[in-house]
Amino acid sequence: MQTFVETNRIEGKKTSSKDRIQHYQEIYETFTRGRTSQQAERCIQCGDPFCSATGCPLANNIPQWLKAVAENDLTTAFALSNETSPFPEILGRVCPQNRLCEGDCSLNDGWGAITIGAIETAITELAFERGLTLPFPGVTRGRKVAVIGSGPAGMSAAHFLLRAGIGVDMYERASRPGGLLTYGIPGFKLDKQVVQRRFALLEQAGLRLHLQTEVGRDISMKELQRSCDAVFVGIGATRGRRLGLPGEDHQQVLMALDFLTAVQGKLFGEELDSRHDVSGRQVLVIGGGDTAMDCLRTSIREGAASVTCAYRRDEANMPGSTKEYVNAREEGARFLFHESPTELLFHDNGALRGVRFVRTELGEPGADGRRQVQEIAGSEHEIAADVVILSLGFDMENQVMLGDSGLKTSRWGTVLADEHGVTSGASVYAGGDCVRGADLVVTAALDGRRAALRIMEDLL
Repeated sequence: MQTFVETNRIEGKKTSSKDRIQHYQEIYETFTRGRTSQQAERCIQCGDPFCSATGCPLANNIPQWLKAVAENDLTTAFALSNETSPFPEILGRVCPQNRLCEGDCSLNDGWGAITIGAIETAITELAFERGLTLPFPGVTRGRKVAVIGSGPAGMSAAHFLLRAGIGVDMYERASRPGGLLTYGIPGFKLDKQVVQRRFALLEQAGLRLHLQTEVGRDISMKELQRSCDAVFVGIGATRGRRLGLPGEDHQQVLMALDFLTAVQGKLFGEELDSRHDVSGRQVLVIGGGDTAMDCLRTSIREGAASVTCAYRRDEANMPGSTKEYVNAREEGARFLFHESPTELLFHDNGALRGVRFVRTELGEPGADGRRQVQEIAGSEHEIAADVVILSLGFDMENQVMLGDSGLKTSRWGTVLADEHGVTSGASVYAGGDCVRGADLVVTAALDGRRAALRIMEDLL
């Protein structure tokens, strides 16, 4: 270990921007066995490892599996990595490591953080290639839990419950499982086969998957409570936020998740409706998070004539990860900072022609610690666009299921649950974005794990 003086930080080899915009394949190559060990050897094995203690929501055993893989002990590294995480090869791909584990790495002080995300991905991929398997005992406890939603929180809860020998029936309203991982994160960041492989493993362990089944419509919450020993709610937060401007319901104004879902459906062989076809069009994405970057990069691959991102703060204050911002710029997206939309503009025939913006500047910090956005008087101007995609965050949908369940909700519509996922409903637990509001895949995974552990305590 501690070879950071001789060995530089190296990230996964990236496909050139010219080539990668032609397809939806992942743009980063997985580390080879040798590169994985070499990069892991850079770890200094801190006595108080911030990467794990404060950087990782799951408190993954990062120094331990780095040491194991550095010593070419892939079996131990694989076991350690999968002990605390329900899908490390997915989180290694989609976590914003620069803000989490790698952001807290001691080597950030001039040496370059350990490439934790790339190593995390490689450990499980290399292990699967070698034929290593996960420790699922098969359903043995005579207990059954209904999991509503197949996104990250539901996947995580199912994973840990199945490892404890508890049966899981999962209900998903879409035609494919995975939720956000399948429909909301494009394939150039997360190959859909990786998600489907995890579900195949869960099904081998005893998961019963009910697709195109919406709780509250096709089956009632009360029926699940009667037939199962517990229920976990992990339905996410999928309703996109709006600007509050007249004309937002226009067919040329799209919501980010609707757009990404439609394009992914096309890649699955479904017909793409004309509303979500951006080929040859001027696309303007409003927002600065990772979902906005996904919309920009997807629009480029879909053949948009131009792709522009408008964000009301500056580059340093963008909520998305640096890696995704850099990738979007490399692929041809144009960024306009300090821009706040004030009006949607239309031609006389009703077609969208653009958006009126006012320029902004950052003032003094507010109650949340962030510098407040202030508009600059007299700076109004127009930006041409014939498709606008709103990527402003997500709220809870008005779920029929929640109304029927009697679960208490917050004023924002999120399910009220304690730190263990316990809700006001009898034997009903919840986690992920439907509790937190829109957050990270890794925090949803944490909620699923916490709830599964509490369910085990209550049932076994």
